[in-house]
Amino acid sequence: MSNISVLWVDDEIDLLKPHILFLENKGYKVTTCQSGTEAIEEIQDQNFDIVLLDENMPGLTGLETLTEIKSKRNSLPVIMITKSEEEYIMEEAIGSKIADYLIKPVNPNQILLSLKKNLDHSRLVSEKTTSNYQQEFRKIAMDMNMINSFEEWQELYKKLIYWEIQLENIEDTGMFEILESQKIEANNLFCKFVEKNYTNWFEGDDKPTMSHTLFKDKVAPELSKEQPTLLVVVDNLRYDQWMAFEPIINNHYKKTKENSYYSILPTATQYARNAIFSGLMPSEMEKRHPYLWLNDTDEGGKNMHEEAFLRAQMKRLGLDYQMEYHKITSLRDGKSLANNFKSQKDNDLVVVVYNFVDMLSHSKTEMEVIKELASNDKSYRSLTESWFKNSPLLEMIQKAQQLGFKLIITTDHGTINSKNPSKVIGDKNTSLNLRYKTGKSLTYEEKDVIAVKNPKDFYLPSINMSSSYIFAKGDLFFAYPNNYNHYVSYYRNTYQHGGVSLEEMIIPFAVLSPR
Repeated sequence: MSNISVLWVDDEIDLLKPHILFLENKGYKVTTCQSGTEAIEEIQDQNFDIVLLDENMPGLTGLETLTEIKSKRNSLPVIMITKSEEEYIMEEAIGSKIADYLIKPVNPNQILLSLKKNLDHSRLVSEKTTSNYQQEFRKIAMDMNMINSFEEWQELYKKLIYWEIQLENIEDTGMFEILESQKIEANNLFCKFVEKNYTNWFEGDDKPTMSHTLFKDKVAPELSKEQPTLLVVVDNLRYDQWMAFEPIINNHYKKTKENSYYSILPTATQYARNAIFSGLMPSEMEKRHPYLWLNDTDEGGKNMHEEAFLRAQMKRLGLDYQMEYHKITSLRDGKSLANNFKSQKDNDLVVVVYNFVDMLSHSKTEMEVIKELASNDKSYRSLTESWFKNSPLLEMIQKAQQLGFKLIITTDHGTINSKNPSKVIGDKNTSLNLRYKTGKSLTYEEKDVIAVKNPKDFYLPSINMSSSYIFAKGDLFFAYPNNYNHYVSYYRNTYQHGGVSLEEMIIPFAVLSPR
């Protein structure tokens, strides 16, 4: 503590001698001065860790001194101390990015608490977070081995994400590594759970909301002619990424409901997102809409008919709402819709599919600079948050709030950082996805996959009579023996989807009302 240097500025500094002695006994080095002019000279001559600044002083006022200090050392934390409880002074001080605001008379412990909060915050939070996670670790480990329902897996995954975000900035990296190993174990057990239970989710009442039931179960009940709804489907959005930019949305909307739901398998856009909009599983889409559904080996874009699928589903459900659909695949498209969003005000439902996160995922595979920027889950979250803060999507949400739209945000599937290769062999017609394969005569490591020899069991189409599907478990990705080392090096530590993992299958759904 002896290295911490405090500048205390007060025109009645002599009256504060007991407070100063108290801090010095706690190991702080305190320098004093009696005016704003002296304070500015001091910070130019010395490096202080923090400033205690009286608001009401002759000459330069505290607020004027604060402005001068920030212009010279913007990162220097300043604690404002004042006799006044005037609201405008508080607002001025807060607007000038003060570190804390104390009202006289202050006792020494108040000062000490404020100093600790601002100077020792990281260490204290790190120690407390580590301690809390250590207590929680055994409970998570025990819960993990006892889970036997899809609801419990949803709750456990949210708990793991909570701790991941809590631990990502602490000083003890060992704790974070323990959590990572716990996530790997959780995914191993989750894959076993899915392998055992997935086909049962299409029968009976005890089943999760999935891609093909999401619109009917969760979206349709929110629609009305009294209030328009903006439904945003952000492609490839993981639960942790949603948590990263939820606070930004909270400036404009307040959350009224949040649920996670399950992506169908494969956790790939052409399957999962088409299922959302059609309200059908892939084999049912192929049967009911043969001119809209394309298999992996068919030429053409696989998600070109989402609007037609959605209109057919709404008709089937008897929903008579004025609806517009927009797919955003470029910055120009996003800006155009954001700039003209007022034109949507007469619709009951506006659907926006936003493809940025998916593009980011693929760019990470293709571009070295993105690989550097998104080398792990923490940086991937940060990059997503940075994009969202500056995106036309946020502008759309702001415009929607001004027009009184209800907001629904969801996604079609998540992604996982694919770290370990698994060898697979297939013919030239085998699908190209790194996390699932469909084709005939597939050869693979049985321990690494969930194998589906009869696609009808998973409501999946068969490209030919002997077609089967395999889904990679956990953080595995498929690689062919030819040029094996090259492709392993190229795709390792990239974000992929299509397989079975908590990150890909348990995904966010949130309903928000305008503030």
